[in-house]
Amino acid sequence: MAPSDINHLSHPCIYGDYVSSHPERKSGFMKWLSKLFKGGSNRPRSGRHHVHDPDEESISWRAPSRASDDRARAQKEKEDLGHAVSLATAEDLKRPNGYRWGETTDEDYEKALHGALNSSAHPPYAPAPFYPNEYRRICSGCNQEIIYGNCLGCMDSYFHPDCFCCHSCGQPITEREFSLSGKHPYHKSCFKELTHPKCEVCFQFIPINAAGLIEYRCHPFWSQKYCPSHEYDNTYRCCSCERLEPRNTKYYRLEDGRSLCLECMESAIMDTGDCQPLYHSIRDYYEGIHMRIDQQVPMLLVEREALNDAIVGEKNGFHHLPETRGLCLSEEQTVTSIHRRPRIGGHRFIGMRTQPQKLTRKCEVTAILVLYGLPRLLTGAILAHELMHAWLRLKGYRNLNPEVEEGICQVLSFMWLESEVMPTNFQSMPSTSTASSSSSSKKGAKSHVENKLGEFFKNQIANDSSPAYGGGFRAANEAVIKYGLRSTLEHIRLTGFFPV
Repeated sequence: MAPSDINHLSHPCIYGDYVSSHPERKSGFMKWLSKLFKGGSNRPRSGRHHVHDPDEESISWRAPSRASDDRARAQKEKEDLGHAVSLATAEDLKRPNGYRWGETTDEDYEKALHGALNSSAHPPYAPAPFYPNEYRRICSGCNQEIIYGNCLGCMDSYFHPDCFCCHSCGQPITEREFSLSGKHPYHKSCFKELTHPKCEVCFQFIPINAAGLIEYRCHPFWSQKYCPSHEYDNTYRCCSCERLEPRNTKYYRLEDGRSLCLECMESAIMDTGDCQPLYHSIRDYYEGIHMRIDQQVPMLLVEREALNDAIVGEKNGFHHLPETRGLCLSEEQTVTSIHRRPRIGGHRFIGMRTQPQKLTRKCEVTAILVLYGLPRLLTGAILAHELMHAWLRLKGYRNLNPEVEEGICQVLSFMWLESEVMPTNFQSMPSTSTASSSSSSKKGAKSHVENKLGEFFKNQIANDSSPAYGGGFRAANEAVIKYGLRSTLEHIRLTGFFPV
């Protein structure tokens, strides 16, 4: 709805009684007739009697004989009636234009006089209201003529009060102010309900700021609109999809303080044993694109604190901020992993069992650590990224700058997500078609919710703002699309940079 089409009318609507003033135009003539009849009722029974009016012509009648019968009296009254009509017509012709009595005919006056002369038990004849066409008012709501009672005038139209209705709720508008969009009137409350955005967290109208503008935040992928205050009022945010917790929904609380929405909870992986099938399927994906990893690299699911401790003990590597979700270890460490998944108690996970595990270095890669409690597709994307770190180290890629190493690892993570979310061949990356076919044939169809989450994780990779992860991915992806994955990796091995 274009802003230029919206008006807020604050002037009062016009209410009033609609009546015709045409009968007043005949009042002069009827007054003259009443004088005429009054004089006729007091005339003498014999001789001649003249009735004089200072403003009108003199009229004379001959008194009828006492011996005349009823027929003679009737004939005389008819002659008097004709004479009166003739005088009335002559008087009308003397009036200036605009002061005449409308379109009433001589027959109408004759009937009026005849009724007054022949009926003494009833009041003088009163004609029905006369409404010229130019004064007729048609209701724009029901298209019927407005005859009696109140009428309402607005928008250059007239309405019965009950016909001026809100375009949204259909109820009559009785307030003195209303909103107008195009040609449709609305209650101000109904119009606000239709056009003013509501917060999708607290479900209240988003408040207007000091400048008189509606200010809100909107998630770039989910389009979740919310009040700016919810970014710092301790409203929970899903650690996976980043959506804020609505007031009518309860997120699940993990023991390390993170929150998980219901949709991400459906496919969340909670312990190391649950993650093993996914880990092996991603190793199969690497083998399908001719990047086999021969060494058996341990994989552990850990809590946030254990992952942060491992990052501190790791000498090499570049870590994604503000939170790292995975790590490819090269040093020997003792790591506390999740041995048994927690159980649900209300909207919290409780009773999780952990165990310390000493990791010894048998090759260039000691282990792969992944944060627990994330949905399957996000966990798999992290594993695909960390396995690419392992592949590079095991194949002798040394001393790569962060943009190159993290960028090519993000490309493999993105490619795996493509194979999961879009089972068909990825047209822009011909080298991944074999892996896409082999991996997708082992999985059933994804739900709409899981596919949407996969699209979100791909969007996060493609639009990452960090120079190493975001900028590196875009440069690496452009090279892979242009030259293919194998040629790009060979160029990195020889030069340490992406081909251009």
